[in-house]
Amino acid sequence: HSVGVDQPYITFPLANSRSYTHSIMMASVMRVLCLAAALLPSSVLAFNSRVVPRHTQFRGSSSFGRGGKFSTRHDVTKRRTGGGPLFGGNNDGDNIDPNPGGLNQWSDDDDNKKSFKDMSFFEQIQEWFASDEGKEDVKTYTVSLSVALLLRLLIIEPRYIPSLSMYPTFEVGDQLAVEKVTKRIRPFNRNEVVVFNPPERFRELVGESSRKSKEALIKRIVAVEGDTVEVKMGGQLFVNGVQQDEPFTAEDAEYEFGPVIVPPGDVLVLGDNRNHSLDGHIWGFLPAENVIGRAVFVYWPPWRVGNTGMF
Repeated sequence: HSVGVDQPYITFPLANSRSYTHSIMMASVMRVLCLAAALLPSSVLAFNSRVVPRHTQFRGSSSFGRGGKFSTRHDVTKRRTGGGPLFGGNNDGDNIDPNPGGLNQWSDDDDNKKSFKDMSFFEQIQEWFASDEGKEDVKTYTVSLSVALLLRLLIIEPRYIPSLSMYPTFEVGDQLAVEKVTKRIRPFNRNEVVVFNPPERFRELVGESSRKSKEALIKRIVAVEGDTVEVKMGGQLFVNGVQQDEPFTAEDAEYEFGPVIVPPGDVLVLGDNRNHSLDGHIWGFLPAENVIGRAVFVYWPPWRVGNTGMF
């Protein structure tokens, strides 16, 4: 990053959507495969559960049918041993089992139906969406995504620091949470760190067509509406004639500024790295309505977790 030019503040993505969607889909596919595997033993058990009674005699033939499926046709006759007929009634003749061994449950439709593992990827996806489990998963994912988007839009969102304009409070690579609720219910105070959309004057300086003109920035509020601000005496900040104690700055400013009075509805923001920040001493006041939210804490990397210097 070039020294003296403030780098825009960019949004840190929540997750790799592509790999995340792939992981969800593969998990669902595996669940369908497990379901198919679980159904196979039950079919086999259904085949073996039809027990032919004692004293039953088989006559018939067997063959391999279409698709290599083994099929059989039998005549079943019960030997009379003083008991009743095999399938009820008073007929003393032969009784034909209408479903010998359950074999005729295998229909032509079963022969033509693809197994899940033989389907193409898109057919598997269609099968998953058509299943009750797939519909339930889609409902769960939709609700979860909607809640996450609402939280990000209205309550809190993650941000990523790409430059040293706020050093030493933030370093390049820091990821922090920005809350968006309190800006609606209480006024801004001095020394608060805020994320905001750049004002018109900033866009004019960097160029309307520049990507930087559309990216959010992060700075510290040093004065609010009605305050008289001045930078003098070797780079010291004075607000309403009182020199400010600023332990969070990298160094004293090498410029003079003011005195100016902050107009109603505006704030004045400066970077903690005073000599390497494109901030309010160059482009002027920030409309409070441009503020996205207050920075509340750093959550990454682990050794930087906390809110030191943010209030």
